Amino acid sequence: MDDERTEGTEPVQDSGPRRRISRKNVLKAAVAAVPLPMLLGGVALARDTKPSEGPLTPTPYCDDGDDPTPPQTEGPYFKPNSPLRDSLIQPGTQGTRLTVSGFVFGLTCQPLANVLLDWWQADVNGAYDNVGFRFRGHQFTDQRGAFKLTTIVPGLYPGRTRHLHVKLQAPNQPILTTQLYFPGEPRNNTDPIFNPALLMNVRQNGSAKEASFDFVLRVRGGTTPTPTGQPTEPPGGTWSAGTDYRAGDQVTYGGATYACLQPHTARAGWEPPAVPALWRRT
Repeated sequence: MDDERTEGTEPVQDSGPRRRISRKNVLKAAVAAVPLPMLLGGVALARDTKPSEGPLTPTPYCDDGDDPTPPQTEGPYFKPNSPLRDSLIQPGTQGTRLTVSGFVFGLTCQPLANVLLDWWQADVNGAYDNVGFRFRGHQFTDQRGAFKLTTIVPGLYPGRTRHLHVKLQAPNQPILTTQLYFPGEPRNNTDPIFNPALLMNVRQNGSAKEASFDFVLRVRGGTTPTPTGQPTEPPGGTWSAGTDYRAGDQVTYGGATYACLQPHTARAGWEPPAVPALWRRT
């Protein structure tokens, strides 16, 4: 392990040995270059957990040892109703800039679009904002299943190593609550919650850091994006896809009333009963 480093000045070492070309990397390159309908209409490629020993062959299932992203405790500092944004940087923000990017996949290695990611973390001093929403925000994966978050490297506080909190939820699927970690942190050895399966790949880029991590959810198949420009009216309710809802707005759906917890644009597949991260039944 590296020695503990001063915030904003630490060099970042490679988080592991170089790997040979892998199915996951081929898939990620294809996702970036090929329109989503072509990918979803083809055969899934397995993700990368083992080096490839020969030519890559298509496979209908992630059969190379990939497990779903492990869950972790929510901790005491989660707050609902975070703002919709992909940057947690605000005027006057101190700390080492950090960009976290990656993809969200299902069990069949298909990218998942419209996955909700709700982030929260400590500031540079290791403190959480429990009154407002500093270093809190949520976003959705794009049509490629990709996400990108701009924030800072979180500070340390007693008993924990550096980490980011996140909740993920694909349409009509359960919520995954987990945490992401930084390689080379001395406290990784003493933090009782730390899980090496949740280490990000981190590298230095000038004075900032870039990290990557791919999530695997317990979802079979992929999700296709739903246009939001054409509202649809569900039977017997006021909820409507394509509508911009704010926190506190109330709708009816299926004979029940729901209160909006987080600002968002409604999408088919995100009806109130299916997304407790966005709606609470009243």
